[in-house]
Amino acid sequence: METTELLKKVRQIEFKTRGLSNNIFAGQYHSAFKGRGMAFSEVREYQFGDDIRDIDWNVTARFNRPFVKVFEEERELTVMLLVDVSGSLDFGTVKQLKKELVTEIAATLAFSAIQNNDKIGVIFFSDRIEKFIPPKKGRKHILYIIRELIDFHAESNRTDIQLGLEYLTNVMKRRCTAFILSDFIDKGNFKNAMTIANRKHDLVAIQVYDRRMEELPSVGLMKIKDAETGYEQWIDTSSKAVRRTHHEWWLKKKAELDDVFTKSSVDNVSIRTDQDYVKALMNLFAKRN
Repeated sequence: METTELLKKVRQIEFKTRGLSNNIFAGQYHSAFKGRGMAFSEVREYQFGDDIRDIDWNVTARFNRPFVKVFEEERELTVMLLVDVSGSLDFGTVKQLKKELVTEIAATLAFSAIQNNDKIGVIFFSDRIEKFIPPKKGRKHILYIIRELIDFHAESNRTDIQLGLEYLTNVMKRRCTAFILSDFIDKGNFKNAMTIANRKHDLVAIQVYDRRMEELPSVGLMKIKDAETGYEQWIDTSSKAVRRTHHEWWLKKKAELDDVFTKSSVDNVSIRTDQDYVKALMNLFAKRN
């Protein structure tokens, strides 16, 4: 992409997403994630109104009366974005490509993090770790991240979510809040890696998808291509059986993915490329409060 065109896109994304994070997300983001950035301080006797989840059972057992842990909010969080840059993200039939939606959501989260004085970093992954941007603060750093999101060219088209999650677990020594943004089209099994990553960090999954993944239009013969393998084939979309089989495949994949999120205790949201991601993120934040 030419420099002038890239800068124009960066400015457009900054204007839209910074406005969203300033006006809409700042409070919700802060309340949704600040609780995970708490450092243990001391214990004291239980008082009426205390959260029973904060009871220290070891101390309670020792003294035969309830004690609770007291936490201090850490001054800052570290936020990591795990961004899928595989070939399947370069797809979109309605409003925008999946990759463009990922860029907007990632930029909005980045500005929300900076507003709360948090550090932000990025891991770009395909079936390899394409790039690691260590977490830092500041507008200059954010604009660098947005430039990379818009104009990053992956070396590989394939996807390995397990690898991305394992890299996060290994490279981030201290607990962080991590958002994984992907269409989650991956033939591998990443449930264990997701469970381990979520035990060490606070992991949130954001799935982006196109409505044609859900439902094929009836437009006759259509040539489809797997963006990750290059495999091509013709399908007859005027056939009800073909459309039904495709829809059943999607429902099966969705159920499998939901099962992974549930079993690994990962908060998640699915956002379609032609839907309002603002509402979806607000609902996600509200769920965590």
